Amino acid sequence: MSSSKESPLPTPSPAPRRKIAAVKKPLTVEDESTLFCIIRNGKSSVQKTVDEWIEQYKADRDSGLRAIMQFFISASGCKGKITSQMQSSMEYAAIIRHMTEEFDEESDEYPIIMSGPQWKKFRSKFCDFVQTLVKQCQYSIIYDQYLMDNVISLLTSLSDSQVRAFRHTATLAAMKFMTALVEVALTVSIHLDNTSRQYEVELQKIHTRTRAGHLKEMLQERQEFDENLHAVKSILTYLFKSVFVDRYRDIVPEIRAICMGEIVFWIKRFPKHFLDDSHLLKYIKWDLNCKVGDVRSKCLQALQPLYVSEELKGKLEFFTSKFKDCVVSMTLDKEYDVAVQAVRLISSIHKYHREILSDKDCEAVYELVFSSHRAVAQAAGEFLNERLFTLDDTSPPALRTHRGKKRLPNTPLIRDLVQFFIESELPEHGAYLVDSLIDSNEMMKDWECMTDLLMEDPGPGEESLDDEQETSLIELMICCIEQAATGKSPCGRAPTRKITTAKETKQAQDDRVRLTEHFIQTIPLLLGKYIKDPEKVANLLWIPQFFNLEIYTTSRQEERFESLLGLMQNVVETYTETEVLEICAITLEVLCDEDHAIYSRCDVISTLMNRLFNKLREVLDSHVALINSDKKPDEEEVFALVSSSKKVDIFFSCCNLGPWTWKMWDPLYNAVQESIDLNLMPPEAIIHCISACYSVILWELRQLKNGSGRGTSAGQQQKQLRDHLNDYISLMTLLIIASDDHLVREEAFMSACEFLSDFSEKLASDNPLLRPLVYQPDGDLQQILKEFGDNAARIPAITLGNPNNPTGPHNLAFLGGVPKLRKRNAKRETPKMRNSCAKRTQKLGPCFTF
Repeated sequence: MSSSKESPLPTPSPAPRRKIAAVKKPLTVEDESTLFCIIRNGKSSVQKTVDEWIEQYKADRDSGLRAIMQFFISASGCKGKITSQMQSSMEYAAIIRHMTEEFDEESDEYPIIMSGPQWKKFRSKFCDFVQTLVKQCQYSIIYDQYLMDNVISLLTSLSDSQVRAFRHTATLAAMKFMTALVEVALTVSIHLDNTSRQYEVELQKIHTRTRAGHLKEMLQERQEFDENLHAVKSILTYLFKSVFVDRYRDIVPEIRAICMGEIVFWIKRFPKHFLDDSHLLKYIKWDLNCKVGDVRSKCLQALQPLYVSEELKGKLEFFTSKFKDCVVSMTLDKEYDVAVQAVRLISSIHKYHREILSDKDCEAVYELVFSSHRAVAQAAGEFLNERLFTLDDTSPPALRTHRGKKRLPNTPLIRDLVQFFIESELPEHGAYLVDSLIDSNEMMKDWECMTDLLMEDPGPGEESLDDEQETSLIELMICCIEQAATGKSPCGRAPTRKITTAKETKQAQDDRVRLTEHFIQTIPLLLGKYIKDPEKVANLLWIPQFFNLEIYTTSRQEERFESLLGLMQNVVETYTETEVLEICAITLEVLCDEDHAIYSRCDVISTLMNRLFNKLREVLDSHVALINSDKKPDEEEVFALVSSSKKVDIFFSCCNLGPWTWKMWDPLYNAVQESIDLNLMPPEAIIHCISACYSVILWELRQLKNGSGRGTSAGQQQKQLRDHLNDYISLMTLLIIASDDHLVREEAFMSACEFLSDFSEKLASDNPLLRPLVYQPDGDLQQILKEFGDNAARIPAITLGNPNNPTGPHNLAFLGGVPKLRKRNAKRETPKMRNSCAKRTQKLGPCFTF
């Protein structure tokens, strides 16, 4: 948010740039030898240009001065020329009035604000030229009381002009002059201090070895440095009072920003001079309330270096006590750059003056680690590191685990991080907390420390982690692993740069190798310890997805790989929770990728699917037998059927099961078909079988598109798939009409709509060879779906579109036979499941896109 206070009105003296009536003048050929043309065209380096000008000035100082004056006039966009007669006979005010009449313009642009690469470079070189000029002249010319007096007089007059181009250009030049003179003052001050010390030392030796003449020379040298320093300070004071004091409140925000931007450097480099003025801070605090974000940002930057000096602490007490609350509130500024600088200022204040900030002030910054803006969140993360996550001399000595292993240094910090995460009461936002800290705190990649806290029993004097702390630590560890391995920020918090650098890519690769080497050893142990806790198991099963799988073979860890697969098989056979099964299915597919050398040991999926399908057939046969004998299945038998069909459904939706795709179509399809007449299965099992059948169709489509069939021709695959399409849509239509259960009807309706979308004309547009698979619904089917859709307001998971009223009620409008609706599996796209959904989309291609 912006400051709540009303910004004071800018100084009214310089009116907005007035347009000068265009004056028709004869075309003139531009002199390419002028300083302006040389700097603009960039054909010569700034250093060489300055050296050549110095030679010109030494040969004829009037000519040299006129060249500098013309440079500033031309840099303002004015076409007028300063003649030698004007230079010798006219005051600067008169020259500027004459130059104002020489403007030949049709727009409000001038060189330092013009767009395009050439003019951006010109602005940079303009500033470099001014500062290089002062630097090269610091030992002689700037003290001749001619050049600086005239240049400063010109810039002062230009900066007070009502013509914005003159005012803006002259202010920029004057501020850069001051910045360069600050460096000169520092250099002279150092020479003066050194000479004074040497003089004092030699003075003590006067009766022994020092000659009186040598001492006199040193005294003269010291006096010269003192006079030069006084001269530079005088120029700085004059420019400050004549230009800065007027322009820091200029009506043009860009001019105000220039002033605030340069004062940062002056205060940081030469605080003794600028903080001697007790009223200096009033200029900064005035612009803290500016309505322009860039000006507020520059003010905050100007304050940051002040708080790093213990010497300035006393001078800042009044300012801090009065404006601390304002700065804290600016951490929520609507301009993100301002918020970043406010947080950094708070960090500077806390780092060197901890007693100034209250707990309430700090808590206001804590919350920003969850900000959607990455720069703000990372700035808050740096503050959090300084406040909570830094080891110091007062930290207690490292403890030991129950079996005597010494705890790592980051152990107390990770404990504090877990507690902070719990107290934030934002359990779904761990990835955002991690992203705020991962680049600034090494504990975020201390895998050994994290796993020791989870695996090692506490030793003497150490508290064990409770269940909530263990869950939170695992959640944070997974987020750290994901970001370290991929180098990507969480959803909604993309970095400012969209292109990943080679250094960032290399860092992610190295991090992936290190975490793989560590978790190859520990993931089986972690899964073994928490095998009975579904939430912890679901999170831990994410980890192998980020492995560099080649390390299993290069480091000869095949036995650990087999141990991990065995544990995952146990998880599938034991658990019925959807999230656990989905993550396990996708992780198994990642581990058993045939592109990796370790694939030869991946027979677990075949074994697992054989068990799942046999189990499903077994419970189906049991149900048929019970129904034929007029017996009702008990709860245990119903649960077995639902869980078996659910596992098959999940694995079909998440994994490419190859030959199992064709084996399971008939059992799944027949089970749904028979359930209509025989009431064979409970509704939950029917829904899972419907979903699994549709996944079979999608995998068949993918295999046909990729030419990866089971040894059959493309024509045979196409015919079989077309038969399955006809059977499937007929079955869904029958379920919509005849099923007694509303959940089954809704699932059939959703599946039919997805089917018509996926096998619409867009399928052939992607691949003309698939045109025989395009399905055109007949009138009866459209009428059935429309009647059901008109009464579908009670179905929360779908949105039916109407081209005439896109936001209206649930009206199913076929556009070329394609219904528009949200995917039913969109409800699964929680933050934890985004990778599984992305994996599914990548595997199934256009089948899962709208």
